[in-house]
Amino acid sequence: PRVRFKQLLMVGGLDRYFQVARCYRDEGSRPDRQPEFTQIDIEMSFVEQTGIQRLVEGLLQYSWPGDKDPLVTPFPSMTFAEALATYGTDKPDTRFGMKIVDVSDVFRNTELRFLQDALAKPQGTVKAIRVHDGAKYLRKEDIEFIRKFAVHHFSQEVLPIFLNAKKNWSSPFAKFIMEEERLELARSLEIQEEDIVLLTAGEHEKACSLLGKLRLECADLLEMRGAVLRDPAVFSFLWVVDFPLFLAKEESPTELESAHHPFTAPNSSDIHLLYTEPEKVRGQHYDLVLNGNEIGGGSVRIHDAQLQRYILETLLKEDVKLLSHLLQALDYGAPPHGGIALGLDRLVCLVTGAPSIRDVIAFPKSYRGQDLMSNAPDSVSPEELKPYHIHVLWPADSEEESASATPSKHLSS
Repeated sequence: PRVRFKQLLMVGGLDRYFQVARCYRDEGSRPDRQPEFTQIDIEMSFVEQTGIQRLVEGLLQYSWPGDKDPLVTPFPSMTFAEALATYGTDKPDTRFGMKIVDVSDVFRNTELRFLQDALAKPQGTVKAIRVHDGAKYLRKEDIEFIRKFAVHHFSQEVLPIFLNAKKNWSSPFAKFIMEEERLELARSLEIQEEDIVLLTAGEHEKACSLLGKLRLECADLLEMRGAVLRDPAVFSFLWVVDFPLFLAKEESPTELESAHHPFTAPNSSDIHLLYTEPEKVRGQHYDLVLNGNEIGGGSVRIHDAQLQRYILETLLKEDVKLLSHLLQALDYGAPPHGGIALGLDRLVCLVTGAPSIRDVIAFPKSYRGQDLMSNAPDSVSPEELKPYHIHVLWPADSEEESASATPSKHLSS
């Protein structure tokens, strides 16, 4: 567990602080991230979630470029459950529609076997998105790509349904869809001429996640063909709140891990569930999303030592000795406090319309994590390392030393 120095500052009586922090993260490079990045890190005492949100909105308003349309605050807010059910992701791009709709009731008596099988399961559901004017822009190979994408990445079937200019339904499964189901589906999705419906079935979260990915894939394909969906001049901010406090571990589903970090406070209305159904507890964690990109995240912290100890020791099975300094500080009495960190590079990248955060960072790292200016990281000679009493052991050296049974010389100082 990380050392919580900023929480100790709040306990020590420092009302609030901020820093422009250089951060380092061991993760793969993508257009929106690299090993080194910059955050605006904020921590505040005697504050609630809404107070932090209003502060960040004011900061963005004050620093917003004059050549852009002014920001309207407060930013809209959406729960994690709503975001997943409507957009299939916890960071939705709300500049365009194509929302996910639950059409389970439409197909309760369906003759389609894969829909029957899905609905027969406890959490089985049927979901759909409507691709407006999809039949006008998308080609046969695009639809085939979408179907293969669903099978390859989600092991799920996707059923495409077309409505042509003559309002005729076209689908490999059209003959199995009853007239009553067609009418109800058209009403639920507000289907119009030249629309395409993408239908899938399965467990709620998996079906929503699949359609969330297909929603973005369809947007890319439509824009490649000339449609206008995501206006680059529009900046759609959104707060996503009420995340689960815990998730089941992938390697051991009966055990829990923190969805954000183990210091996030539970929603006050859910505290009783910590002792009976902890997997249902929502946390006071909030993400700031811009045009489908997470640009900030934070939480209200636990300021009660007994509650923090229970979560670490009983629910997460952590060694509390590693955080004895924090628990001792909380025992002395800590104010309610919380914070947030904004990704400065990513925010500037989105505001300027740059294709990658590397375009807004001086001397960025390459996709392989190299500094092309200084050619770092690079090998260093033993003579250069000698003044620092450092010896580097390379894999080949390790094998040789193991064979000769000599003592290990791992990196030391």
